[in-house]
Amino acid sequence: MTVHPSLQHCIDAWTQSIEAISELVTPLVEGEWSYRTDCPGWSVRDVVSHVIGVECEMLGDPRPIHTLPRDLYHVKDDLSRHIEVQVDVRRCHTAPEMTSELEYTVIRRSRQLRNETRAPETVLRGPLGQDVTLETALRMRVFDVWAHEQDLRRALDKPGNLDSAAAVIARDWLVAALPKVVAKKAGAPAHSAVVFDVHGPLEFMRTVRVDADGRGTVNSSPSLGPAATLILDWEAYALLACGRVRPEALADRVKVEGDQDLAQAILQSFAITP
Repeated sequence: MTVHPSLQHCIDAWTQSIEAISELVTPLVEGEWSYRTDCPGWSVRDVVSHVIGVECEMLGDPRPIHTLPRDLYHVKDDLSRHIEVQVDVRRCHTAPEMTSELEYTVIRRSRQLRNETRAPETVLRGPLGQDVTLETALRMRVFDVWAHEQDLRRALDKPGNLDSAAAVIARDWLVAALPKVVAKKAGAPAHSAVVFDVHGPLEFMRTVRVDADGRGTVNSSPSLGPAATLILDWEAYALLACGRVRPEALADRVKVEGDQDLAQAILQSFAITP
């Protein structure tokens, strides 16, 4: 075996999710590729282009030499410009060109991952151009591919895989950001606790505790007297954490107990994606 055992579950989860994307888009007719998604400014084609582009960069392919149009309203900073190049360069591609490139990219990337010999702690250039460990890069790719699989499922009205192996990794990635969201962004007071009670296909409960210095930690142990409890379904949690919708749009799916102002501050700061 060339793959380190601690990486195999990430590779398996990535494989399942990206193959699910391929199965979703392969039968689409040309017009369906233009369906809008929850990602601002992106169609189904654009989401798939983004997935292809990032995987190509992880393969070491050179980035396209491409000048972006000036009228892309959703491109607002250097990071979004960096991401948009791989998307915009494919906007003229036909449905067969998109599915062929996706299939070929999945084959190449699967071969690369299958033959991976580096240790999990090996530092490499990550999906967004930063230096991260190999294990972190793989987790980032699982999270991103799963999130975009869900974008496509909502756009195409084909729900599924909310409890897949990739969903579990995505959950853990999102939960890891809760201390920063609660303690730093929302300003929860010292010596307080906030509980997130999530139900649905992926059921879990997490408690964020803020210490005397204002630092937050998260674990699965319950709190007897939380300052606030947020009760919501897993899909709503993912939508909010991935920044796909504003909290107001899901008000009927989020129940708050305790400090309402603190809960609203948390919800307004919930999104962690670029």
